[in-house]
Amino acid sequence: MSTAQPLSPSERSTALRRLASEELDILVIGGGVVGAGAALDAATRGLKVGLVEARDYASGTSSRSSKLFHGGLRYLEQFNFALVFEALRERSLVLNTLCPHLARPVPFIYPLQKVVDRAYVGLGIGVYDAMGAGRGVPGHHKHLSRRKTLESFPSGKRSAIRGAVRFYEGQVDDARHTMMLSRTAADFGALCANSTRVVGFLRSEDRVVGATVTDLETGQTFDIRAAQVINAAGVWTDEIQEMVGGRGQFQVRASKGVHLVVPRNRINSATGIITQTEKSLLFIIPWGSHWIIGTTDTDWALDLAHPAASETDIDYLLTHANALLADPLTRDDVVGVYAGLRPLLAGESDSTSKLSREHAVSSPVRGLTVIAGGKYTTYRVMAKDAVDSAVHGLERNVAKSCTERVPLVGADGYLGAWNSRQLTAERTGLHVSTIEHLLGRYGTLMSEVLALIAERPELSAPLAAAPEYLRAEAYYAASHEGARHLEDVLTRRTRISIEVPDRGIGAAREIADLIAPVLGWDAADIARELEHYGARVAAEIDSQHQADDLTADASRLGAPDVRMGA
Repeated sequence: MSTAQPLSPSERSTALRRLASEELDILVIGGGVVGAGAALDAATRGLKVGLVEARDYASGTSSRSSKLFHGGLRYLEQFNFALVFEALRERSLVLNTLCPHLARPVPFIYPLQKVVDRAYVGLGIGVYDAMGAGRGVPGHHKHLSRRKTLESFPSGKRSAIRGAVRFYEGQVDDARHTMMLSRTAADFGALCANSTRVVGFLRSEDRVVGATVTDLETGQTFDIRAAQVINAAGVWTDEIQEMVGGRGQFQVRASKGVHLVVPRNRINSATGIITQTEKSLLFIIPWGSHWIIGTTDTDWALDLAHPAASETDIDYLLTHANALLADPLTRDDVVGVYAGLRPLLAGESDSTSKLSREHAVSSPVRGLTVIAGGKYTTYRVMAKDAVDSAVHGLERNVAKSCTERVPLVGADGYLGAWNSRQLTAERTGLHVSTIEHLLGRYGTLMSEVLALIAERPELSAPLAAAPEYLRAEAYYAASHEGARHLEDVLTRRTRISIEVPDRGIGAAREIADLIAPVLGWDAADIARELEHYGARVAAEIDSQHQADDLTADASRLGAPDVRMGA
């Protein structure tokens, strides 16, 4: 088993102190998957790196994806073979090398609704499969008869299904993966701080030489000096660009993607399901004891921090899912809803579904590199390209990127730990299913969680209102994984906010009491955190009963952000 540099409150304080007093080689703005990946890429080249994030690691787009590492079947229709091949290569790296503890192959079927679909769909998936060469997944695609399809998918609507093509994709908990990227970067020496917002840039004549930031936990503002700055702010890219005097060489548009979460027992299927809609692809994705159904793809020009799902979005997803289901889903089946924004490079088309998922790098001002566009699966390539661009300005020899050979913390020894899970269960007195759960969330860093339980046996108990998680996991989220607020634990370190019908309200008090000693909270702090989280849930639920984006956005904005000044 292994240990790693924690993203603890004391380490954050140390990072902030050093960021204020030491000059960096590279400062990365944005703690999403690309920013965290860039911090890791730069740190593993031997550079002195800082990573600042205004809210929480993965709090934007990187916690609200379809949670898949995939090549993107629809990009084949656009003849974007280069993007598909690149994404499939990255899928293989993630599943086999970089984080086998966090990502795993999942089987899907593409149901055929017309006899003539078999040739067309089979050809597309066959090309997709051949480009991936089976990398990282257990097998190649396979054609299924109507009978075999319905055996695999008993909930399927018999009148709508003529057969299927079966294939694999990779799945990951995006928020945990992004946080683990940040933690791996910290393990290689990067100075990482969430709740740290960039409010301006430092200039020396015509170049950027750092940034002014505010610690949203204390209100303190200070300067960070760096030879190079990377803007990896995703949908906030243009907002950051305005701090240096206007737009850069490209524009980012936000596309809203909404997902629903329903209990696993509402759909009887041995695999995930992918089907075509008039606008995009619809995924029904296995997710532990639930299914995730998504996604929409619509233009969004409202609040970037808290995109809201409307009643129209939810009805759209239910309607398209129900086209394949014998027992239709209703609003009452939905236990969780989340909405995220894709940062797309604006093109000539008005339709966000046709905008580029490829990424671009530019340097609009000396000392500043901007990375935008792309997709979650290709985060590592995006990060590499951003750092490659930035190091040109360092005017010294810098090692090439090596992240394709750098596993994330928790990956080292994972397969051996998985094979030994029964012995670990016997040694710790925990059920083997609990050990499997911990291995899938922490890998070999599970030893740190088990050490907490050995020291405080009461932490081995499940959370009363969210029994799929242990009390130790909530504590560990604050002590080792950078969680600063109740929302961070409920929505990103765990997925309680979308996995239980009350959206985490019932578990909130128990978690707040567990993490209060770690974060130095008193009774007033706990009360404030509970109030903020309750208001967030109420605002989200209210927004999901509004007819359109404008009214849904207004409802969601009724709950202020828990971070000071956010």
